Amino acid sequence: MASKRFRTLCLLRVLVLGATIVLFVHLLLATSLYATTIIVAITIVYQIFGLIRFIETTNRNLQRFLLSIAHSDFSQTFTGGLKGASFEELNLAFGEVMSRFREVRAEREESLHYLQTVVQHIGIGLLAFQKSGDVELLNPAAKRMFNLPRLRNIRSLQESCPALVDKLLNIKSGQRTLVTVTLNEELMQLSVYATELRQRGKAITLVTLQNISSELNAKEMEAWQNLIRVLTHEIKNSLTPIASLAATVEDLVASDRSADDAYDSSADIRDALQTIQKRAGGLTQFVDAYRDLTHLPKPEYLNFPLGELLDRVAQLIKSQLAEQGVEFDCTVHPDNLQLVADPQLVEQALINLVLNAIQAAGGRDGARVDIEAGIDDRGRAVIHVSDNGPGIVPDALEKIFVPFYTTRKGGSGIGLSLARQIMRLHRGDLFVMSTPEVHTRFTMRF
Repeated sequence: MASKRFRTLCLLRVLVLGATIVLFVHLLLATSLYATTIIVAITIVYQIFGLIRFIETTNRNLQRFLLSIAHSDFSQTFTGGLKGASFEELNLAFGEVMSRFREVRAEREESLHYLQTVVQHIGIGLLAFQKSGDVELLNPAAKRMFNLPRLRNIRSLQESCPALVDKLLNIKSGQRTLVTVTLNEELMQLSVYATELRQRGKAITLVTLQNISSELNAKEMEAWQNLIRVLTHEIKNSLTPIASLAATVEDLVASDRSADDAYDSSADIRDALQTIQKRAGGLTQFVDAYRDLTHLPKPEYLNFPLGELLDRVAQLIKSQLAEQGVEFDCTVHPDNLQLVADPQLVEQALINLVLNAIQAAGGRDGARVDIEAGIDDRGRAVIHVSDNGPGIVPDALEKIFVPFYTTRKGGSGIGLSLARQIMRLHRGDLFVMSTPEVHTRFTMRF
């Protein structure tokens, strides 16, 4: 609307100026009214001056408006100046735009202040740096971690923690890693996660640094305690009868030497020695199982159809299914699903899981075991082994992957630990969900 009125006023001024010039020429050439001619000439000069001022005022306001935007100066106002409806509307439009810019800047400053407050008070170290190592951001948590008031380039840490500098300079976007460093005579386990962003055309690597030493130490202590508890329990169970039988043999030999009658204790001694031998053999098997658990080979990765591996497993467990009276079903979706892994190790882990499921469900009405393989929501291959056995109580869920822990009579407690370790070697995981007396499902996620 303002631009339309501006054009109209410009056109009217030009027409009036043109008419005045025509009148001036007529008076000058066709009449002798010199006084009138001078007045008309003055009027022409005034109209030209007014037209120039009219246009320049608009241009100045527009230039001032654009410069204000270019320099983010939104304090300018566009009131006053040349009067007129068109200028009032133009100034009003400029004023509304500037007001909106002020609101947007205030919102942006509030958001920036909020983010700065979060960055300053968050307990996780934040470090942003360029490819050259020049530091763009170092929050207080990271400063406390490194005990530095400032850091210009991450290579300045080369002397104190070279392993961390090497990781930071070579870490990829989306990569998570664990780095052990010694800072201020303190051993730290740093969890490092990186992401990459671009700012004003520069590539910036943003890294989070979190000291998880206390958490790792607590978990490590818990794992050692669980392992030692199981080891001492198993070894004591074997050594107690061995010690008792050894004492019995000693008593038999002593009584045989001092007895006046012709009692022959050789048969009792033989039985005791055989029992000792069996318990020693059981203890040897236990130690061998522990050795097998800690000496798994590195995976030899191959690309193979997962369906073929599941078919082999199904053939191997046919007899156990028949003996226990368990129904079995195996599905793969899609049918041509390929897996990149070590087929021998995966098969070993899967057999352990399926045999556990058969033993859990066996003997129950409608006993059933299912294997389902497919792709999860994140595009990763998964294998589910499910059964409708008695399930696992919540207290045991946290312990079933501890080596030698078992809830089944006669179980070795090795199978699940072995299966999880195999999955960890494949950079995957094995976890379980169970509802007692309803359903249990183990998931192998690659």
